[in-house]
Amino acid sequence: MAEFLLLMHGDATHETTLPDWGPYIGGLQAKGAMQGGSAVGGGTTARKAGAAAPLSTQIVGYIKVAAADLEAAKALLPGNPVYEAGGTVEIRELPVTG
Repeated sequence: MAEFLLLMHGDATHETTLPDWGPYIGGLQAKGAMQGGSAVGGGTTARKAGAAAPLSTQIVGYIKVAAADLEAAKALLPGNPVYEAGGTVEIRELPVTG
């Protein structure tokens, strides 16, 4: 089973609220896919030398899920409040290292 991050962007066509997330998170838990997640606040970027890349202001939250492959991770999107509100959800695999 692979691990993926679902990165929620702040471009939904309407605002989502905390209660919108309960059924979705519950569904992920029931499927055994939920591995954690959080909203993402402000921050900064840093680089030892030279100008650092700009801070991404689009990513507003993440959910870590377990899925067989990228298509199975994509199949977990229905019900996601950002996805359902017309927003972008970026799916990124967490490669096994070491």
